[in-house]
Amino acid sequence: MIPLSLEAVAAAVGGRLCDVPDPSVLMTAPAVVDSRTVERGGLFAALPGEHADGHAFAANAVKAGAVAVLAARPVGVPAVVVDDVLDALAALARSVLAAVPEATVIGLTGSAGKTSTKDLIAQVLPELGPTIATVKSFNGEIGMPLAVTHLDQGVRYIVLEMGARGIGHISHLTRIAPPSVGLVLNVGTAHVGEFGGREQIAQAKGELVEALPADGLAILNADDPLVAAMAPRTAARVLTFGTGPDADVRALDVGVDPSGRASFTLAASGTKAKVALLLHGVHHVSNALAAAAVAIGLGADVETTAAALSGAVLVASGRMEVTDRPDGVRIVNDAFNANPDSMKAAFTALAAMKDGRRTVAILGEMKELGADGAEEHRQVGRLVAAAGIDVLIAVGGDDARAMAEAAQQDNPQLKVVGADDRDHALTLARDLIQPGGIVLVKGSHSVELEHTAERLAQPDTMAGDR
Repeated sequence: MIPLSLEAVAAAVGGRLCDVPDPSVLMTAPAVVDSRTVERGGLFAALPGEHADGHAFAANAVKAGAVAVLAARPVGVPAVVVDDVLDALAALARSVLAAVPEATVIGLTGSAGKTSTKDLIAQVLPELGPTIATVKSFNGEIGMPLAVTHLDQGVRYIVLEMGARGIGHISHLTRIAPPSVGLVLNVGTAHVGEFGGREQIAQAKGELVEALPADGLAILNADDPLVAAMAPRTAARVLTFGTGPDADVRALDVGVDPSGRASFTLAASGTKAKVALLLHGVHHVSNALAAAAVAIGLGADVETTAAALSGAVLVASGRMEVTDRPDGVRIVNDAFNANPDSMKAAFTALAAMKDGRRTVAILGEMKELGADGAEEHRQVGRLVAAAGIDVLIAVGGDDARAMAEAAQQDNPQLKVVGADDRDHALTLARDLIQPGGIVLVKGSHSVELEHTAERLAQPDTMAGDR
């Protein structure tokens, strides 16, 4: 964190100091919006939340060590008072970035894989210089500015996820943190209900490469036609990644071991090097290629990049997080979120691990799919049937039932049960899991199946006897 006096913070955000005894007191830790995560010397941004107004926690934040509160009104403790806290947070991020002109901003977006790819980039780029990245998956107008406040004078690369719920959202984020490098992973069906169609999603995701300067770098997925078609939308140099022969950064000889870990030969600039990923799921090959393209595009050599990828580990929980229990049961926690594309990827990973073991899929509803939601769930049910899964626990309401019915119809031998919620799913799973089996847990974040997966992964949650 770049130390800033409260006087400097107020100037940066267009605010006024209130109840501040000493304007020279320094903000020495990042900004947060959760008073429980305040670091001593940090700034607490009092935003209105879904269930509570952050202003109500201002005193708690200062007591916990915050040097001040970014607030829309006086709160009885040291504060920088502004007209709009969210706008002020964006202005603070812009000010912090301006103080480190040597730092290269790398923005990435896509319908799936953003956080996993961000974590891979953050483990590859340190070969070129000190790197920081978005915390967890905080990729919107709140989380991204918070990530920027972690910047300090020694950082040379800052990797920022940029999410979108509609046209114009990514453009807004690029005005807060103008990128020099823009990476577009894919255009899938996540949030299609909010956008209205994949073409609209592509329009929104492409705003990232439109924001790049002429001396910037656009990195595009050559395997995704909607992403590849974004090349004319940028003035920057374009570097592509993929498995096809025309990609600049390619994966050759892709293989998957019995644990579902992928390996491949990384090929770029006439050089090849072997990569053996520690992450589970062949879909991580595309994520790794994207990370490699960023590193190579910024000057890293192929061999060093391949070695860094081979040593990269899982950072974010709930994304193909594999735990082997003492009774031989393998829990695959992919419950952070779900959409039709990531469901298919999870089934592919599960198939690679199966090797004759009994498989149970605990699948929650997929949200934000719009009018096509029921049909998308039926299609996932058909994929469950085709994947050879032995037991399906479908969690949720009408859409979960549509998924279950389609799976049962396509595979009458499949055991299908319905669960009302995460706790019901846990109870059912305890009875249906057998020693030595594999359990996949996946669903949209709002279904809260992370809780189910975490409980099942604990040693005391042993398999049932059926």
